[in-house]
Amino acid sequence: MSIKITGNVSEKEAEAYVAYLQNKYNRKLESLDVKVDGDFVDLNYEFEHVNFDRIRRITGYLVGNMDHWNDAKAAEEHDRLKHGVEGCNGNCGMEHL
Repeated sequence: MSIKITGNVSEKEAEAYVAYLQNKYNRKLESLDVKVDGDFVDLNYEFEHVNFDRIRRITGYLVGNMDHWNDAKAAEEHDRLKHGVEGCNGNCGMEHL
């Protein structure tokens, strides 16, 4: 983790900011930028990336992937109607903006 301090901040105070943010959000900090201007302190921070598995609802099942599906269930997924936004050029429904 990197800490950048602008102004007069003790090491103990910087550690308190780290502990506060990590406890509040229950995540590990990647970087912290502390800027002190008189009585005001500005904290800019980024958390470490959290890996997650994508869960989708496919043919009535909540799944992350279909690796363990049998041939019949895979065929059912293949044959289902897919809804998408093809042909919208990225602005479908946004013409009024």
